[in-house]
Amino acid sequence: MCPTCRRPVVQCVCKQAAKAAAVGDGTVRVWRETKGRGGKAVTVVRGLALDGAALVKLAQELKAACGSGGTVKDGLIEVQGDHADKIVALLVQQGHAAKRAGG
Repeated sequence: MCPTCRRPVVQCVCKQAAKAAAVGDGTVRVWRETKGRGGKAVTVVRGLALDGAALVKLAQELKAACGSGGTVKDGLIEVQGDHADKIVALLVQQGHAAKRAGG
């Protein structure tokens, strides 16, 4: 049984959802978001073509570099605080095609 979707491993939909989320135009977008968060800023990273374990590992590296907390939700990396410029620089340094999105 898959612990996430509660289906037999052969019929697991979690891996399919992760692959679908990874598909995009190849550009990683980083933006600052405050809507629905009580005015607190969160930096969101979207468009990384990585599986779940690699996404969690990259999120840990980004959070450590920024010195803040965060999480991985639905194929997105969320880092607490406004660290968009720093995260874009780190992603470009690692070889990802990252750019700043939003205003």
